[in-house]
Amino acid sequence: MDRFQSMQVFAAVADNGSFVGAAQSLGLSKPAVSRHVAELETRLGVRLLHRTTRRLSLTPEGSAFHVRCKALLADLESAEVEVTQRADRAIGVLKVNVPVSYGVRCLAPWWGRFMALHPQVQLDVTLSDRFVDLVEEGFDLAVRIGRLGDSSLVSRRLGTTRLVLCAAPSYLERHGTPSHPTELVGHHTIGYSLLSDGDQWRFDGPEGAVVVKVVPRLWSNSGDTCCAVARSGGGLVLKPCFLVADDLASGALQEVLPGWRAPELGIHAVYPSRRHLAPKVRLLVDFLADALTDDRLPSKPVVSQA
Repeated sequence: MDRFQSMQVFAAVADNGSFVGAAQSLGLSKPAVSRHVAELETRLGVRLLHRTTRRLSLTPEGSAFHVRCKALLADLESAEVEVTQRADRAIGVLKVNVPVSYGVRCLAPWWGRFMALHPQVQLDVTLSDRFVDLVEEGFDLAVRIGRLGDSSLVSRRLGTTRLVLCAAPSYLERHGTPSHPTELVGHHTIGYSLLSDGDQWRFDGPEGAVVVKVVPRLWSNSGDTCCAVARSGGGLVLKPCFLVADDLASGALQEVLPGWRAPELGIHAVYPSRRHLAPKVRLLVDFLADALTDDRLPSKPVVSQA
């Protein structure tokens, strides 16, 4: 029999002073109550109750065990109440992993607002561009940009960001401005080593889809480094809008091949399981989905609803 149920039955017998009273309070039959107590005594190897035809009393061992049972059952009830209360609100530490540049530029302003809405949450935000193992490393949620591989993770699309080909005006003055994707082969390029397509740059335009294999003069796993090299005139770079929007607006970078569209990358929230999803995770996903598609956001031109 279930150990906790047997403890609950024994405690009810002790509290009611009879097997009949315990059976009535628990909605069990009197034989079932007697069986629980008998099996509990057999398992423990001690007598818990003195039984006579007229009264029932606790043995010294039964009295001590009754105190412990009541404490354990109270703790169990408290735990159940706490979990139930958490069903509609975010409580506790929430470990989140986000890409470095996107985390700084687009997500950082929103963490304070989320905490203000959910004051019982402690956010632990880690910035990293590598694909972390959420389960192995203990993350509740990650934000990822790009195509998602086959995975057991659950995902929700938060928006998209378009890749933009651009270069500094100084570079274009020295090397000329390409008019077709195939001309990129003869240009200096800057490669982002974590781009899923690697050195295969894809474009859609008047002639349909074109894939160009570039030979970057510099590789980096940092998008900000790639952009800095491009601003200095180091070559052509293919980066998400959120990284180059300010440089394009200021003129530090200039869009190249505007008639050809580079792929859009999905921005996703991913988490280990939909089953028994913690409210803190669900509430953060809903919050980000609303925040990153809000027309009033300055990031709206670069992050759009999918």
